[in-house]
Amino acid sequence: MAFTLSVNGRNRRVDVDPDTPLLWVLRDSLGVLGPKFGCGIGQCGACTVHVDGTPVRSCALPVEAVGKGKVTTIEGIGETEVGARVQKAWAELDVAQCGYCQPGQIMSATALLASNPKPSADDIDAAMSGNLCRCATYIRIRAAVRQASGQTGEA
Repeated sequence: MAFTLSVNGRNRRVDVDPDTPLLWVLRDSLGVLGPKFGCGIGQCGACTVHVDGTPVRSCALPVEAVGKGKVTTIEGIGETEVGARVQKAWAELDVAQCGYCQPGQIMSATALLASNPKPSADDIDAAMSGNLCRCATYIRIRAAVRQASGQTGEA
């Protein structure tokens, strides 16, 4: 079945089964490689993208569920003001270790700050809790979210 998806501001046409996970459409059909496969059941967050600004697990979302929603991936998030701040904080604080989970982490952090510009430590922990980091860079992740929000000091 043919679908037209808005991905990072561009309309892209794909011919896939309606129940194909968005992750595989992005990676295999469109060559958008930022979202990563981690667990395949929406539990680790490595595949997080935004659909109309809301973070979703693309490994568990059938492409037909996207409908006319606008998909933003790590490749496009820097085009938003909040996304650019988050990416800058990530780089300045050298958050990534292996880096595999970081696209999903950044997508979740950006969604948090778009909806809550000055989150508390508890807000940050709650928003980021669904994103796993095998390298355990959680302290740097929290610090980067705080920096991107313009807050200073310990969280």
